Amino acid sequence: MNFDQIYREESARVLATLIRLLGSFDLAEEATQDAFAAALERWPRQGIPSNPRAWLVSTGRHKAIDLLRRRARFEDKREELLRLAAPQEQAAIEDDMVGDDRLRLIFTCCHPALMIEAQVALTLRTLCRLDTEQIARAFLVPAPTMAQRLVRAKQKIRDAGIPYRVPPAEELAERLAAVMLVVYLVFNEGYNAASGEALIRGELCAEAIRLGRLICELLPEETEARGLLALMLLHDSRRTARTSAGGEIILLDEQDHSLWNQVQIREGLALVESALRGGSGPYAVQAAIAAVHARAARAEDTDWPQILALYDVLLGMQPSPVIELNRAVAVAMVQGPAEGLRVLAEIEGRGELRGNHLLPAARGDFLRRLQRWEAAAEAYRAALALAGNDAERRFLRKRLEEVESHVSR
Repeated sequence: MNFDQIYREESARVLATLIRLLGSFDLAEEATQDAFAAALERWPRQGIPSNPRAWLVSTGRHKAIDLLRRRARFEDKREELLRLAAPQEQAAIEDDMVGDDRLRLIFTCCHPALMIEAQVALTLRTLCRLDTEQIARAFLVPAPTMAQRLVRAKQKIRDAGIPYRVPPAEELAERLAAVMLVVYLVFNEGYNAASGEALIRGELCAEAIRLGRLICELLPEETEARGLLALMLLHDSRRTARTSAGGEIILLDEQDHSLWNQVQIREGLALVESALRGGSGPYAVQAAIAAVHARAARAEDTDWPQILALYDVLLGMQPSPVIELNRAVAVAMVQGPAEGLRVLAEIEGRGELRGNHLLPAARGDFLRRLQRWEAAAEAYRAALALAGNDAERRFLRKRLEEVESHVSR
C-alpha cells in the first residue's frame, strides 16, 4: 500500500475520528492535512507504520494541540488541551470501530437543523473529501457561494451544540430520509462524477455502499434502506463495463454483460425482493428498474415495457424532472424516439432541467436515431457546452463529429 492509496482510503476516516476527538470541523480538517503532510515527510524515511490510520489520527491530534497552543494563551485553552492530551483520548483513537465515526459524522451532517443542500455539501466535503470547487460544480453554484454555505453549516453545528452521534431510536425516523438521500447523492457523484477526467470515482461508490450497509445493520427492519443498498450494488455491478481501457464511455446498450459483477448482482437482486416484500418506496422501485437490466443476458433481452411501467410507478411516488428524463428514455425504447422527443419537449418547456447536459444529450440521441442530423448536431453542441466531466465531453464530442459527418454529405 502506497501513500496515495492510504490517502484515498483513509483520509475520510481520519477526519471523521478527529472531528469526534476535537469537536471542531475546521480544526479537524487542518489537523488532518498536517498529519498527512507529516506522513509524506516521514514515511519515505521511516517506512509506513503497521496501522497507518491510528498513526495519522494520533499525529493529527498532536498537531491540533500544537495549533491551539500557538493560537491562544495556554490558560485560555487549558481544559481543552488537557482533555485532548488525556490517556482516554488515545484509547478513543484505537477504538474508533465502535459505532463507526463515519456513521456518526453522516448523522451529524444530516441534522434536520441544516438545509438539505448544506447537509449534502457538508457530507461531500467531510466524508468524501471533495474540495469546495468540486462541490460547487455539482450544485451549479459559484465556489464562493458554496464556501459560505459550508462555513454556515459548520457554524450551525457548533452554535446549536448538535451532538456528534447516531441519534436515539425516537429521532432516527426524521433523520433517516436525509441520511439516505445524502448516501444516494454521494454514490451518484462517484458513479457519474460531476467533473474531472474520469467518469467514475470508485472510492465514492465504495464509501456510499459501505454507509448503506451500516444503515441496514443499524435499522434491519427499514425496507427502503435495503432498497437503497440494492440500487447502489446493482448500478455498481456494471462499473467495469461502463468505460473502455482508455476511459471512454460505453453506453448501457453496448456494454459486455459478462463483465458485470455477478456477486453484487446476486446480492442486489435478493435485497430488491426483500425490500419490495416490505412495501415499495422510491429507492426500492429504482432498484427494481436496475434489477430488470441486471437480469438481461444481453442488451436486446432487456424488458423495456416493464422498465417503463416501473418508471410510471416511480413518477407517481416521487415526481421529479430527472425521473421524467429517465422515463423519456424508456418511452423512446418502447414507443420510438419520436415519442421520446415529445416527452422531452414537455420537460424542456417547463425549464426545470435548464443547465443539465443530460437533457440535450438525450434529445441528440433521439434525433440521431431519427437521422435528423442537423438538429442532432445542435443538441449535442448544447450538451457539450454544459457537460463538466471530461469523459462525458469526449463522448459527446465523438457523437457530434458522427452526426456532423452526415450533415456535410
